[in-house]
Amino acid sequence: MATLPRFGIISIQLNTVKNQTDKRNEELTQLENILSDLEQDKTELKKITSNNPSIKMKNTIQIRTSVIASTLIILFLGCNNSSNKKVEHEIITDSKTTVKTEQQWTQDQADVKALVEKLLMLVGNSDFQALDSIVSDKANLASAIIRDGISKNSVITIGDYFETQKNRERKPFYEPVNEYKILINKGQIAFVWADAILHSYGVPRTNNIDNFTLIKENGEWKFINISFTNTPLPETLKKFDLEVFAKSYAQVWSGIRPEFVAMFFEENGSLKLNENKPAVGRAQIADVAQGFMRDLPDMVISYDSLVTKATGTEFHWTLTATNSGPRGTGNKVKVSGYELWQMGENGRILKSQGHFPTEEYNSQLGIGIEN
Repeated sequence: MATLPRFGIISIQLNTVKNQTDKRNEELTQLENILSDLEQDKTELKKITSNNPSIKMKNTIQIRTSVIASTLIILFLGCNNSSNKKVEHEIITDSKTTVKTEQQWTQDQADVKALVEKLLMLVGNSDFQALDSIVSDKANLASAIIRDGISKNSVITIGDYFETQKNRERKPFYEPVNEYKILINKGQIAFVWADAILHSYGVPRTNNIDNFTLIKENGEWKFINISFTNTPLPETLKKFDLEVFAKSYAQVWSGIRPEFVAMFFEENGSLKLNENKPAVGRAQIADVAQGFMRDLPDMVISYDSLVTKATGTEFHWTLTATNSGPRGTGNKVKVSGYELWQMGENGRILKSQGHFPTEEYNSQLGIGIEN
């Protein structure tokens, strides 16, 4: 089950303080009214007792006693009010401090965080060769898969895990982390707690609480333990999110499996790039993706934005890569473009019209336009 974000807790605290302050203000207003009534009573009593000194003295004492009591109550509530304002100030100050703390990582923490995000992307793309380079060959993988309150637990070596995945049918997933806790021990060992949501084609499926232990080997961080719990989300939370879908789509384009790109299209979906002939069906779309992955092995597609149009949704992206594939020039390339999507009834792309600057792209790669 996903944890309540820290700002949600602060918001609840602030609302509580506000409610208490409003209540105090109401009490103060009531007391002010009582004081006003007392003043009126005092005036009336002066008239009544003007000719009777004993009555005058007795009622004067009563009036003064009431006024003093009321004044003490007001001062007490005023102090509480000030205390509430102080608490509110402290909560606000604490929230600002929290933001500052969460945004400022040490270099080691930032490096570890980036490596965790890389690992989650590689696992989501089933890129086990790249995973092998950042995971120690002595690492263990532990999992607790929780269904209907029953947990199925397992612990295997990372080598056994890679072996079991070779012949398994794979599907892409996207696992962004909502919250990190990172502890660095003497600059050599790192402990990471990560609260993440696993998505499949834009739909959140499970809450994963991931735990990682890393150690420096020859100055480089490597994973020595990966463990996680996997709990299904309630059906009410499994809602399609187009932005998450787009970020997931960008992730698979940054991978090594062209069939993963094709899975984001309907069975009869189509992809057309600039003025080229459209690729129709998942097999042809996978061929298009394969061409880019072959020529640009380190290709990264970054999600930029989504723009809603009358004719569909524009998915804007930036491509960064090196032309290091077969017969590659070794040149770097960075271009931006977009795809105009029309979505199908199954939450996949039915039709995509891609646009990017062909001349600029070929120029950066150092190849002729005819190629």
